Amino acid sequence: MQLYHDSDVDMSIFDGKKVAVLGYGSQGRAQALCFQDSGMDVTVGVRKNGPSWNKAKEDGLKVAEFADAVKDADIVLMLLPDEVQPSIYKQFVGPNLKKGAALEFAHGFAITFKTIVPPENVDVIMMAPKGPGNMERKIFLEGFGVPAMICIHQDYTGNAKQIALGLAKGIGATRSGVFESTFERETHTDLFGEQAVLCGGISELIKRGFETLVEAGYPPEMAYFEVLHETKLVVDLINRNGLSGMWKEVSNTAEFGGLTRRGRIITDDTKKEMKKILEEIQNGKFKDEWVAEWEGGLVNLKKMEEEESRLQVEVVGKEIRDLFLKKERFR
Repeated sequence: MQLYHDSDVDMSIFDGKKVAVLGYGSQGRAQALCFQDSGMDVTVGVRKNGPSWNKAKEDGLKVAEFADAVKDADIVLMLLPDEVQPSIYKQFVGPNLKKGAALEFAHGFAITFKTIVPPENVDVIMMAPKGPGNMERKIFLEGFGVPAMICIHQDYTGNAKQIALGLAKGIGATRSGVFESTFERETHTDLFGEQAVLCGGISELIKRGFETLVEAGYPPEMAYFEVLHETKLVVDLINRNGLSGMWKEVSNTAEFGGLTRRGRIITDDTKKEMKKILEEIQNGKFKDEWVAEWEGGLVNLKKMEEEESRLQVEVVGKEIRDLFLKKERFR
């Protein structure tokens, strides 16, 4: 896998060019601020006089309504939630996107599943930072950058790759390393990772472990610390040193117990379900479910969020985290 670094990027690609960042959430804010610090001409596109409008102004950025931001832009970044992008594109982006502009995404969902179909006379690219916005901004300010992935779906101008690499350098990503993939691969792997491991898998494992200890009569506070609080400590070890490095850091008892018991928790049947989840992503079944959900007003999602917030592990966890925060305030 080839990695691109600072020396591979010519930032003159942005000379005289205007960049529109649509959305001012976690990624929108981080990227817009980093781009401005990197010398780019940035305008944030949001709804007028809303919280994001006011926040972007407070941060010292130029702000415009979606349509106005797009009209003047040479590069338009769609840094909005997947479920919001199609309507914003249809109303404000498509009618105002000029020939030869670059339409950029941080995730491939809209292009892979065709919830947005751009015209043929624009570049369609992706620059996907491998980290949340707040961490991306923090590391940039420290003089480094999170890694990133670039993808080229449509290269109308012949400059699509250099623009994508320039955006990556603008957030500091080329200091650590940038690699290239495709929209489809990024979308499939990203959704699978979220559903089977990072968000879905880990949260369910924590819930079941907590319930097992509490049902066996152990105090919920102890259960919380053992199955949730310490998760970050172990994940940080894995992130820094890999699986083998993590085993070297924990006790021999933890290593022996983990290696001899983990296959009883994550079984061959679990892997079969993982394969089904991946197939549902690849064949569009998940996309159909998710599009139907957002078109229906996110009723089921809101219900699941409410149910999750009432779980004992959530109630106990909030109480424990509040105690830590109170302690910090009195220092």
